[in-house]
Amino acid sequence: MATIAFLLNGTPQRCDVSPDTSILTLLREHLAQTGTKEGCASGDCGACTVAIGESTTGTQRYTSANACITPAHQLQGRHLVTVEGLSEKGHLHPAQQAMIEYHGSQCGFCTPGIVMSLFTLHNDLTQRPSPLTPERLEAALGGNLCRCTGYRPIRDAALSMNAIPYQRPQWFDATLPDSEIDTQPSDSSQTVAFFAQPASLAELAQLRQSSPQARLVAGGTDLWLESTQRLAPLDQLIDVSRVAELLTIEEAQLENQTGWWIGAGMTYTQLEPLFEAHFPSFAHLLHRLGSQQIRNRGTLGGNIANASPIGDTPPVLLALGAQVELASVTGKRRLALEDFFLDYKKTALAADEVISRIFVPQPVEGSQLRVWKLSKRREDDISALLGAFSYRVEQGVLRDVRIAFGGMAATPKRALAAEAALEGSAITREAFRAAQQALDNDFQPMSDVRGSQQYRQQAAKNLFERLYLSLSASDHEVMLHAYAH
Repeated sequence: MATIAFLLNGTPQRCDVSPDTSILTLLREHLAQTGTKEGCASGDCGACTVAIGESTTGTQRYTSANACITPAHQLQGRHLVTVEGLSEKGHLHPAQQAMIEYHGSQCGFCTPGIVMSLFTLHNDLTQRPSPLTPERLEAALGGNLCRCTGYRPIRDAALSMNAIPYQRPQWFDATLPDSEIDTQPSDSSQTVAFFAQPASLAELAQLRQSSPQARLVAGGTDLWLESTQRLAPLDQLIDVSRVAELLTIEEAQLENQTGWWIGAGMTYTQLEPLFEAHFPSFAHLLHRLGSQQIRNRGTLGGNIANASPIGDTPPVLLALGAQVELASVTGKRRLALEDFFLDYKKTALAADEVISRIFVPQPVEGSQLRVWKLSKRREDDISALLGAFSYRVEQGVLRDVRIAFGGMAATPKRALAAEAALEGSAITREAFRAAQQALDNDFQPMSDVRGSQQYRQQAAKNLFERLYLSLSASDHEVMLHAYAH
């Protein structure tokens, strides 16, 4: 057990709970706050959505999160807002009032989560006024499913809520006094079961060395499924979400390349501005990677360390020539990302190491990046196949070709033979047919529930056809937005 000190709807709380307690379990089983519902227990349906506030420049900024897969101990010193706390002196929050006026609820099971997503959207619109575009609205609600109401009334409610008068509750910008949070989560030196929350990379490396058996947790969007789906205990956890060095983006030079060192703890939401400015195809992928709740929590370092063959970001990073920095108490070492993945779920990370940051080179003049993901659903779904293509076109000839795939091997992997077939070639159908044939030497994919071996091999070849058509008639390339109608 370890103590968490936090605010719940403006009221200070202190709770002693086990390391693998989720926010949802904390609310429903320890605090008798049952407005937040459990639907899928995997971060897909949004019924458990809550808002977590963190003070920035003197004001609270709230982001949505799936309570079912978010560690309760990460609330330390934070402000948790649930559906029970939105009304003030009998007056409903505009999100609640609009849902009533526009008949946005029937059975009501999903409604608390929808209201909380609308609450964070309303707060964002208030703090940073800007047009509520269809894309912005659907991004905010993309992680909330509703089986019986239908989405039109919910969309109507969202579009109308800013017109409803609202006076923020007095507790809205409250923060927990330092005197209330002097009890920190336990560390590995105290108990067999522990939740440690280091604040620096040095502290993290020391904990990693002393407790190599402990699991690292950042956003918890994948790890926590071991608890909710497999019912496996997670009794020794090291939380990396507050390690300062993991939460920065720094422009830098590495091996005569300009680029960015990206802290491994940076979330997808935090990365969107950088990617939108320099890697639009990568930014587009993030909108298909998961819901807003997932993007608010999931981290780039976590997606790499998870070493899934169908992780979305590693193939793109491979195509961009990314490198990873690994840190331990003995120092740091750097690897090309392609040397980091060894086999299925096996990496070059030593037992006492952590991923500290990732170097992503800045695109050189004329370079292009195309990223195409194939999945059963357009958004918020696991890849069956993902292809990333980086290249330059110089006087009609392909240069600096780097191609990587997810879902085609036991690890995210470059297509070296296909790269060689295209490097230095003119943009001709014959060159791309040669690359398609070379792909058979690069991969022998497996069959699983997301796709057969034959499907994956043919689909990967079809992406080469798509790239050829895009380069042959660039004015006709169409990239649907994740929220296209």
